[in-house]
Amino acid sequence: MSQQSNLIFFTGKMGAGKSTKSQQIALEKGAVLLSEDEWLSALYPNEIHSFDDYIRYSLRMKPLIHGLVKNILQTGSDVVMDFPANTQRQRKWFLDLALEADVNHQLIYLKMSDEICLKQISQRRTEQPQRAKFDTESVFYETMKYFEEPHEDELLNIELIERK
Repeated sequence: MSQQSNLIFFTGKMGAGKSTKSQQIALEKGAVLLSEDEWLSALYPNEIHSFDDYIRYSLRMKPLIHGLVKNILQTGSDVVMDFPANTQRQRKWFLDLALEADVNHQLIYLKMSDEICLKQISQRRTEQPQRAKFDTESVFYETMKYFEEPHEDELLNIELIERK
């Protein structure tokens, strides 16, 4: 197995700080950073109006992203993915990608309380007004219906970062 490349991805509730942490880690490691929000807004401008739209378009771009990430990893570069790994199915996609590319992987689990997440979402609405439509308490609780904590039986290399 190639020990040169690493695929780093994140799980955590909405507002836990996944984007901030992904940017920090990419900078520290000199890694390629891919952001789902950036890809979605570039590929599907003004087409995402609901959570269902988000899911549809996110799934649509996954094959493109898969090939790109695999190619980058196989060059020996680390890749940090600011894409959610909040369900077992999503995490399996990342694990399969790492196995197919024959690289190491790391899942960073930002385990934050609802209160911290909601506070950070509120702050983000102020700092990034363009996100105000989706960065709401109601969307937070909608996404929580889908969130699944990672478990050891998923065979993932998990780093836990917890704040209560």
